[in-house]
Amino acid sequence: MQNTTILDAVGNTPLLPIKTGGGASVFVKAEFLNPSGSVKDRAARAMILDGVRSGKLAGGKAILDATSGNTGIAYAMFGASMGIPVVLCLPANANKERKRILKAYGAEIVPTNPLESSDGALLKARELAAANPEKYFYPDQYNNDENWRAHYNGTALEIWEQTEHKITHFVAGMGTSGTFIGTSRRLKELNPNIKTVPMQPASPLHGLEGMRYQETVIPAGFYDKSLFDGQIDVTTEDSKRMTIELAKTQGLFVGISSGANVLAATRLAAMLPEDNVVVTILCDSGFRYLSDEMWD
Repeated sequence: MQNTTILDAVGNTPLLPIKTGGGASVFVKAEFLNPSGSVKDRAARAMILDGVRSGKLAGGKAILDATSGNTGIAYAMFGASMGIPVVLCLPANANKERKRILKAYGAEIVPTNPLESSDGALLKARELAAANPEKYFYPDQYNNDENWRAHYNGTALEIWEQTEHKITHFVAGMGTSGTFIGTSRRLKELNPNIKTVPMQPASPLHGLEGMRYQETVIPAGFYDKSLFDGQIDVTTEDSKRMTIELAKTQGLFVGISSGANVLAATRLAAMLPEDNVVVTILCDSGFRYLSDEMWD
């Protein structure tokens, strides 16, 4: 029998068509079908394997990082599989589904000030890593080039082949920005005419978990605005409505950030000729948001 592990199950997710009311075609990359349930499996896997190869993740060290949930869940899943402890700095107001999943995988949660959002978790992880370098492997997802390279070498090439090289526009929201930066950079190398458009929450105070209003947060080290061909802002309320619609009319039970991505992609597609092809990302599963009142 083939000796495979959970790390081998990451990637090669399907590209699915979305029913729209006209304009360009819209396709979604079903990243919620990765083994831990989100697009973050790609980056977490790449950063962990790089740590092992470099020898930085050795000697019984625990994986330590800041997370808003999805990357942490990926770390926790891989850590459980590989016998590596995982410690995660997580805003205290992260939803209970995320916390329960992390605990199920055996991860240790260090709660951080919810008023400081993802930046507070980032600063706490830096503090712990600096104080205990012998104890932790700190991949630092906000400044680790393996984050965006996972999409440069994986997600982008899959989209390119799955669209038969016909993609004209790529749309995605940004947390660390690794998915957008890595995918956009490679797509533009494959075809400089491809437009790559970030989705952003319409306000610094929003409910799109995992997404960041870039103007008011500590930017990732690899954040690169030169890849932007415009920007589409969406509200939390409109994104939730799209998320519900995706479940009820298209059979796609995904998270709110996925709804935001599809909303941005369909708005863009409506302004484009029919022969254009817009691709976006379904970031994670709706099962991580069941406690949200929108499902009531």
